[in-house]
Amino acid sequence: MQMPKHSDEDKARFRSLVPEGPGVEVKPMFGSVGAFVNGNMFAGLFGTDIGVKLDPAGLEELAALEGSGPFGPEERPMNGWLSVPSSLTGEQVTSWMERAREHIATLPPKARKQKS
Repeated sequence: MQMPKHSDEDKARFRSLVPEGPGVEVKPMFGSVGAFVNGNMFAGLFGTDIGVKLDPAGLEELAALEGSGPFGPEERPMNGWLSVPSSLTGEQVTSWMERAREHIATLPPKARKQKS
């Protein structure tokens, strides 16, 4: 599985689009970045693609937009995730991220792993 390169500019753009809110954090992961709420990931960067995890209705709505598609490695796209079209404005991407944040915020907080 080939992992794409993530430029500093792509990471900075991603960070600038993440909505603020209680429990929201942006963390490095696998050379890229992800946005989390209460420890659960709601948005991520894969190469230049920004992906969001949505409820079924949100996934259906996003899938209807030209330019959206699977998110993650081509061989193993992430279930329940879609990439947002690259043609969207920053404000539109942030709006999709906010929808994902609201959905994922309904999940129980992720328990932190104990360090051994």
